[in-house]
Amino acid sequence: MKETKEKPITVLAVSGSEHPSGNTADVLDHAAKILVARGAVLDVVHLGRARVTPCGPCGDCNVRPLPCALDDDVASIVQRMIAADGILYATPVHGFGTAALMQGFIERAGVGHLRFTRPLANKVAGVIVTGRRYSHTEVYSHLVKNALLNRMILVGSGMPPIVYSGEVESGDAEGLDMVRAMLDRMVDMIRLLREHRALTGHDALSPQTLNERHRAGT
Repeated sequence: MKETKEKPITVLAVSGSEHPSGNTADVLDHAAKILVARGAVLDVVHLGRARVTPCGPCGDCNVRPLPCALDDDVASIVQRMIAADGILYATPVHGFGTAALMQGFIERAGVGHLRFTRPLANKVAGVIVTGRRYSHTEVYSHLVKNALLNRMILVGSGMPPIVYSGEVESGDAEGLDMVRAMLDRMVDMIRLLREHRALTGHDALSPQTLNERHRAGT
């Protein structure tokens, strides 16, 4: 019998840092090594290198049934997210909140592209936050809620995967352990979902793609 080679698992990381070689990039380099060891691939979108136009004054996103018409890189990034097996949000803390690049992308992608059919439903998701000594959990919660809004499957790692800035190489051991635990569980969950699909011929979970704004008769 001819062996069927498993398609490599791809995790797409959306990096909200404007620094291509900063702390968030260091953590993602660390994550890439962990995933390679598990037979998976990390694909990184650096929002600092992408064209992400802020939401404009049109104001018709909630009534217009078409994707956002702004001409930038958001649509192509969304397509890369749809093609991936897992989604990893990685961002630093800026000004006691989520970095502006990540927030801007979430607004544009969410309202302009993802709300119509929730195409990220049942993608396996994870969140990594880097920063100094403040607002890590608030930013983590913000991104977790976004993943859940898009009906993704969020895996836990015990403590949140939060890595203190400047301590990736010097050893924020607990933070990096949580990153590893989360990535391991992401890979395990993706494989579990694949196995179910192969055995049964259908997905384990209903995509439930109807927009939550839609109601019967409206």
